[in-house]
Amino acid sequence: MKTVDLNSDMGEGFGPWTIGDGVDAAIMPLISSANIATGFHAGDPNIMRRTVELALEHGVGIGAHPGFRDLVGFGRRHINAPAVELINDMLYQLGALREFARLYGARLQHIKPHGALYMHLARDEQAAHAFVETLQRIDPELLLFCMPGSATWRAAQKLGQPTVREFYADRDYDNSGSIVFIRRVTALDPQAVAAKVLRACQEGRVRTVEGDDIEIAFDSVCIHSDTPGALALVQATRTALLGAGIAIKAPR
Repeated sequence: MKTVDLNSDMGEGFGPWTIGDGVDAAIMPLISSANIATGFHAGDPNIMRRTVELALEHGVGIGAHPGFRDLVGFGRRHINAPAVELINDMLYQLGALREFARLYGARLQHIKPHGALYMHLARDEQAAHAFVETLQRIDPELLLFCMPGSATWRAAQKLGQPTVREFYADRDYDNSGSIVFIRRVTALDPQAVAAKVLRACQEGRVRTVEGDDIEIAFDSVCIHSDTPGALALVQATRTALLGAGIAIKAPR
């Protein structure tokens, strides 16, 4: 790979509370795409506006990061709901962030569902199809961040919605190519994470929790801002990529 997108979840506080190390301002200049919380799992109007301003200040692509209606569980608990209800919730959140971007004459670059909602759409064919069908109606050029081979990705390929395939730097993979979903992440070694990302970019392979190597294809590397020590992870990964001649660039 000669270029790769580096994305992180931003604006995941609520009122006076912050999630993770509270380092959005330090991380933003180091990434190329920001997934901004839209109020249901985290974020509020004031935080959304400030985060949009911060992204524009540093030339970072702006993306909506809608989640389940679950502030207490940070959107990482699964909620059983009909597909149409989930789509309406995502549409509501997308519209909110889009207006804050429009306030500054900017457009949204992408949308990326959060946490348990991301995983729900990755495996629920009906919900994924309904979601992508809705995107086709409101913005057929909006980039959709998703896992390669997921139900979301398949629906986008079928209906023609442009996608950005993700690689998770701070999550483990299993032999099926899925990320291992955990609710609480411990601190990680920044150099080990950077080496994992660099290998994935150069060789297209990642070591699984079962101890095997699998092939992985992606366009963007994600590092969650609520992972303990996230800033160090982003810094080490960015340094490794640039040192290997791999440019960090938004997908559009």
